[in-house]
Amino acid sequence: MERNLSGKTVIITGANSGIGLEAAKVLAGKGMRLVLAVRNETKGAAALNEILRLHPEAKVEIRKLDVADLSSVRAFAHGILRDFESLDRLINNAGVMIPPYSKTKDGFEMQFGSNHLGHFALTALLLPLLLKTPESRIVTIGSLAHNRGAIDFNNLDGSKGYQAKKFYNQSKLANMLFALELDRRLKQHGASTISVVCHPGVSATNIFKLGKRDAPLFLRELVNKYYLQPPAIGALATVHAATDPDLTGGEYIGPDGPGRRKGFPALETPHPSALDEEVAKRLWQVSEELTGVKFDFGE
Repeated sequence: MERNLSGKTVIITGANSGIGLEAAKVLAGKGMRLVLAVRNETKGAAALNEILRLHPEAKVEIRKLDVADLSSVRAFAHGILRDFESLDRLINNAGVMIPPYSKTKDGFEMQFGSNHLGHFALTALLLPLLLKTPESRIVTIGSLAHNRGAIDFNNLDGSKGYQAKKFYNQSKLANMLFALELDRRLKQHGASTISVVCHPGVSATNIFKLGKRDAPLFLRELVNKYYLQPPAIGALATVHAATDPDLTGGEYIGPDGPGRRKGFPALETPHPSALDEEVAKRLWQVSEELTGVKFDFGE
């Protein structure tokens, strides 16, 4: 049985479209208080209106957050710590996929910086609020792409060569390593907060772009037909990871269909590379050094 989530607060990064928006709609229907953390406030406002059309009584607000800019991450976290007395769910959902080589405001390779480091810093900064909220939960969106990922500690910024897909795979493996290491550390400190990771399978969202352009229509139609599921179904893994009361932390949730590309949420086993605790510890240390943000688990 799902516990009553009415009145609980959830932050969803990248909630203005795709998986994030679909998850937001479902969680609003459960009575949760939503903070849509978005880079583009115009799109955020459109998402907010879409949610309110479905759930007129929903408590939902938009706040600006650019995970590719650590000053934006700090400003967002400061506002949340100032304005909220509790935080029940943090859903680290925002992401970029296979852009041309580019860097974040802080000089990180765009995918590693946005998908991993921005969320790493955000989670650390919001941790005091999460820790003081009983049974709070951090949900990180991983990807099947982590199966093919490796962390190249000697070329994290892409200055020694860049392949968009390879760096995407690396960023999603980093999400997996971080989420699982975070849960281990929460348990070591006796926290009631847990960390869960999930992936949407392969969903038809606007992450499928070639740079700023959409992929060719024939390619999108072909991929849609055989591989993809609608964002509303892709979001089920996120909703399950955020709401299932039987989860105890450290789980990996994904679709149950062929190739784990589509279907309904089920427990999965991460690729062995995501379970390497030595790599996870090294990634954690490097991430703290790069972001200048440290995790404080309290006593």
